[in-house]
Amino acid sequence: MPKNPYTTLARQTITALVQGERINEAALIAAVPDPGQDLAEPAACFVSLHRSGRLRGCIGTLQPTRPSLGSEIIRNAIAAASQDPRFRPLRAAELVGLEISVDVLHPAEPVTSKAELDPRRYGVLVSAGYRRGVLLPDLEGVDTVEDQLAIACEKAGIRPHEPYSIERFEVTRHVDD
Repeated sequence: MPKNPYTTLARQTITALVQGERINEAALIAAVPDPGQDLAEPAACFVSLHRSGRLRGCIGTLQPTRPSLGSEIIRNAIAAASQDPRFRPLRAAELVGLEISVDVLHPAEPVTSKAELDPRRYGVLVSAGYRRGVLLPDLEGVDTVEDQLAIACEKAGIRPHEPYSIERFEVTRHVDD
Protein backbone atom coordinates (compact mmCIF):
# COMPACT_ATOMS: atom_id res chain seq x y z
CA MET A 1 0.00 0.00 0.00
CA PRO A 2 1.45 3.41 -0.94
CA LYS A 3 2.31 5.88 1.78
CA ASN A 4 0.13 8.95 2.18
CA PRO A 5 1.81 11.75 0.18
CA TYR A 6 0.67 14.47 2.60
CA THR A 7 2.08 12.90 5.76
CA THR A 8 5.14 11.65 3.87
CA LEU A 9 5.94 15.22 2.84
CA ALA A 10 5.42 16.49 6.39
CA ARG A 11 7.62 13.73 7.84
CA GLN A 12 10.40 14.29 5.31
CA THR A 13 10.31 18.02 6.07
CA ILE A 14 10.42 17.55 9.84
CA THR A 15 13.22 14.98 9.56
CA ALA A 16 15.31 17.36 7.45
CA LEU A 17 14.61 20.20 9.88
CA VAL A 18 15.61 18.37 13.08
CA GLN A 19 18.69 16.91 11.39
CA GLY A 20 19.82 20.43 10.47
CA GLU A 21 19.49 19.97 6.73
CA ARG A 22 18.64 22.79 4.35
CA ILE A 23 14.93 22.80 3.48
CA ASN A 24 14.54 22.64 -0.29
CA GLU A 25 10.80 22.72 -1.03
CA ALA A 26 11.05 21.64 -4.65
CA ALA A 27 13.28 18.66 -3.78
CA LEU A 28 11.05 17.61 -0.88
CA ILE A 29 7.92 17.71 -3.03
CA ALA A 30 9.67 15.91 -5.90
CA ALA A 31 10.74 13.12 -3.51
CA VAL A 32 7.14 12.29 -2.53
CA PRO A 33 5.94 9.10 -4.26
CA ASP A 34 2.68 9.60 -6.18
CA PRO A 35 2.07 13.17 -4.95
CA GLY A 36 -0.99 13.68 -7.12
CA GLN A 37 -2.21 16.96 -8.55
CA ASP A 38 -3.60 18.13 -5.21
CA LEU A 39 -0.15 19.03 -3.86
CA ALA A 40 0.26 21.52 -6.71
CA GLU A 41 -3.01 23.36 -5.97
CA PRO A 42 -3.30 26.02 -3.24
CA ALA A 43 -5.10 24.91 -0.06
CA ALA A 44 -5.08 25.66 3.65
CA CYS A 45 -4.01 22.92 6.04
CA PHE A 46 -3.02 22.04 9.58
CA VAL A 47 -0.12 19.76 10.47
CA SER A 48 -0.55 18.00 13.83
CA LEU A 49 2.12 16.05 15.67
CA HIS A 50 1.49 13.48 18.41
CA ARG A 51 3.78 11.33 20.54
CA SER A 52 2.38 8.58 22.75
CA GLY A 53 -1.13 9.84 22.00
CA ARG A 54 -0.37 13.36 23.26
CA LEU A 55 -0.27 16.53 21.20
CA ARG A 56 3.32 17.58 20.41
CA GLY A 57 2.65 20.42 17.98
CA CYS A 58 -0.08 21.76 15.72
CA ILE A 59 0.13 24.71 13.35
CA GLY A 60 -2.00 25.56 10.36
CA THR A 61 -3.63 28.10 8.14
CA LEU A 62 -7.27 28.94 7.58
CA GLN A 63 -6.66 30.25 4.07
CA PRO A 64 -3.90 29.27 1.64
CA THR A 65 -0.80 31.39 2.22
CA ARG A 66 1.52 29.59 -0.20
CA PRO A 67 1.25 28.88 -3.94
CA SER A 68 0.61 25.16 -3.44
CA LEU A 69 -0.62 22.67 -0.85
CA GLY A 70 2.81 21.03 -0.93
CA SER A 71 4.44 24.30 0.07
CA GLU A 72 1.73 24.90 2.71
CA ILE A 73 2.37 21.46 4.24
CA ILE A 74 6.12 22.13 4.35
CA ARG A 75 5.67 25.52 6.03
CA ASN A 76 3.18 24.20 8.58
CA ALA A 77 5.24 21.07 9.31
CA ILE A 78 8.27 23.26 10.10
CA ALA A 79 6.14 25.50 12.31
CA ALA A 80 4.45 22.57 14.11
CA ALA A 81 7.85 21.01 14.87
CA SER A 82 9.70 24.17 15.85
CA GLN A 83 7.42 27.17 16.42
CA ASP A 84 4.33 26.01 18.32
CA PRO A 85 4.58 28.26 21.40
CA ARG A 86 3.13 25.51 23.61
CA PHE A 87 6.10 23.18 23.05
CA ARG A 88 9.87 23.24 22.80
CA PRO A 89 11.25 22.51 19.31
CA LEU A 90 11.15 18.85 18.31
CA ARG A 91 14.44 16.94 18.68
CA ALA A 92 15.77 14.20 16.41
CA ALA A 93 15.29 11.60 19.17
CA GLU A 94 11.54 12.33 19.08
CA LEU A 95 11.15 11.29 15.42
CA VAL A 96 10.73 7.65 16.44
CA GLY A 97 7.08 7.16 17.32
CA LEU A 98 6.05 10.59 15.99
CA GLU A 99 2.50 10.46 14.60
CA ILE A 100 1.66 13.02 11.92
CA SER A 101 -1.66 14.09 10.48
CA VAL A 102 -2.40 16.68 7.82
CA ASP A 103 -5.87 18.21 7.73
CA VAL A 104 -6.71 19.93 4.44
CA LEU A 105 -9.41 22.52 5.08
CA HIS A 106 -12.51 23.03 2.99
CA PRO A 107 -13.83 26.61 2.83
CA ALA A 108 -15.47 27.89 6.02
CA GLU A 109 -19.11 28.92 6.08
CA PRO A 110 -20.98 31.04 8.63
CA VAL A 111 -23.54 29.40 10.90
CA THR A 112 -26.51 31.00 12.57
CA SER A 113 -27.31 28.26 15.06
CA LYS A 114 -25.40 25.79 17.20
CA ALA A 115 -27.71 23.14 15.71
CA GLU A 116 -25.68 23.47 12.50
CA LEU A 117 -22.54 22.22 14.29
CA ASP A 118 -21.23 18.71 14.88
CA PRO A 119 -17.82 18.39 16.58
CA ARG A 120 -17.14 15.10 14.77
CA ARG A 121 -17.81 16.50 11.29
CA TYR A 122 -17.03 20.23 11.50
CA GLY A 123 -14.21 22.33 12.85
CA VAL A 124 -15.13 25.77 14.18
CA LEU A 125 -13.77 29.27 13.88
CA VAL A 126 -15.05 31.76 16.45
CA SER A 127 -14.49 35.51 16.12
CA ALA A 128 -15.06 38.58 18.26
CA GLY A 129 -13.46 41.66 16.77
CA TYR A 130 -9.83 40.84 15.99
CA ARG A 131 -9.80 37.79 18.29
CA ARG A 132 -10.14 34.43 16.57
CA GLY A 133 -10.01 30.86 17.80
CA VAL A 134 -10.07 27.68 15.76
CA LEU A 135 -10.60 24.05 16.65
CA LEU A 136 -10.32 21.15 14.24
CA PRO A 137 -13.08 18.53 14.07
CA ASP A 138 -13.09 15.02 15.47
CA LEU A 139 -10.69 15.57 18.36
CA GLU A 140 -10.45 13.11 21.24
CA GLY A 141 -12.23 14.44 24.33
CA VAL A 142 -14.25 17.04 22.41
CA ASP A 143 -17.64 15.36 22.30
CA THR A 144 -20.17 18.19 22.38
CA VAL A 145 -20.76 21.43 20.52
CA GLU A 146 -20.51 23.24 23.87
CA ASP A 147 -17.07 21.73 24.55
CA GLN A 148 -15.89 22.62 21.06
CA LEU A 149 -17.07 26.22 21.27
CA ALA A 150 -15.72 26.70 24.82
CA ILE A 151 -12.25 25.55 23.77
CA ALA A 152 -12.24 27.69 20.62
CA CYS A 153 -13.43 30.73 22.60
CA GLU A 154 -10.76 30.17 25.26
CA LYS A 155 -8.09 30.02 22.56
CA ALA A 156 -9.38 33.33 21.18
CA GLY A 157 -9.62 35.02 24.57
CA ILE A 158 -13.38 35.37 24.21
CA ARG A 159 -15.07 35.40 27.62
CA PRO A 160 -18.17 33.30 28.39
CA HIS A 161 -21.39 35.08 27.39
CA GLU A 162 -19.48 37.57 25.20
CA PRO A 163 -21.03 37.76 21.69
CA TYR A 164 -19.08 36.10 18.88
CA SER A 165 -19.61 34.80 15.38
CA ILE A 166 -19.18 31.16 14.37
CA GLU A 167 -18.01 29.59 11.14
CA ARG A 168 -17.75 25.89 10.47
CA PHE A 169 -15.51 23.97 8.10
CA GLU A 170 -14.86 20.40 7.08
CA VAL A 171 -11.44 18.83 6.64
CA THR A 172 -9.98 15.93 4.77
CA ARG A 173 -7.72 14.24 7.32
CA HIS A 174 -4.61 12.40 6.18
CA VAL A 175 -2.82 10.20 8.71
CA ASP A 176 0.36 8.16 8.64
CA ASP A 177 -0.13 4.82 6.95
